[in-house]
Amino acid sequence: MRKYAVRRCMQMVVVLWGISVVVFLVLHLTGDPAALLLPEDTTEQDIVEYNKMMGFDDPLIVQYGRFLRGAVRFDFGLSYRQQQPAMDLVLQRMPATIELALMSFLVALSIALPAGVISATRRGTPMDHAGMLTALVGQSVPNFWLGLILIVFVSVHLDLLPTSGRISPALEPEAATSFFLLEGIFTLNGKLFWNSLQHIMLPALTVGLYATARLTRMIRSSMLEVLGEDYIQTARSKGLAERLVVRRHAFKNASIPVVTLAGIELGLLLGGTVITETVFSWPGVGFLSVESLQNDDFPVVQASVFLLAFNFVFINLVVDLLYAWLDPRIRFE
Repeated sequence: MRKYAVRRCMQMVVVLWGISVVVFLVLHLTGDPAALLLPEDTTEQDIVEYNKMMGFDDPLIVQYGRFLRGAVRFDFGLSYRQQQPAMDLVLQRMPATIELALMSFLVALSIALPAGVISATRRGTPMDHAGMLTALVGQSVPNFWLGLILIVFVSVHLDLLPTSGRISPALEPEAATSFFLLEGIFTLNGKLFWNSLQHIMLPALTVGLYATARLTRMIRSSMLEVLGEDYIQTARSKGLAERLVVRRHAFKNASIPVVTLAGIELGLLLGGTVITETVFSWPGVGFLSVESLQNDDFPVVQASVFLLAFNFVFINLVVDLLYAWLDPRIRFE
């Protein structure tokens, strides 16, 4: 196990290095940074001096070496627009993305697990067809459209939930951290918890329903495969109740591909739900990335992509290590 963990960590480093190369090249091939950042009436001499000051006139390999040295220390320089460390700006937005990702993941699992298991154990019944139809619709509906529909009906017409933001401005000074929802739970602050829950419900539902569709189909497929195995028939022949057969024997053995997909989904959610955050003005990393791209703020974009990629790769490493616990037959060497 230790050798496998070390090898996977080395692979993670290689993946992150490849991502750093892609991010650096894509952003630096968009044109002259000085021409994008400076006013239109800037003289050629000013552009030359600015490029020299920022190091943009150095060879590309030299610029990348400087970028890579900083990336190893999670130092991506100062934001061009706000003149603050780029990584600090990203980390300030990370709590919003983490809470939205966790809440969306909880929504997806709470719907997908029972729906997938029921569809598999009642194959061919109207409940199975209804579950698969719902999953198909959920995967086909675009996030931005669903988010707008929820805002129009739930927030505007019914006036039940807020349309945007994470928390009411009046309550923000009461929070000691930026994890409003989690802080409300652990400190038993009912007002903070309820207010932040109201703000997160619509974006979490928008993101969670899309992830629910894929998870439901995967759970159903894995369960159907396991339910046809000989040991399941043996357990039934011993007189075990069907719910025990499903829970103790079938579900755990069917969970490996489900855990893989769930890990990917959580990694994607932590990677920033750009469209949903933009629709709901959710102040997360995805929304920050969009703002930074519009403002040609390259250091912030680089810091955002690098951190989100790190989260995704790390979660996949944890999922790989969970395989041995889920299935004792799996041994890493």
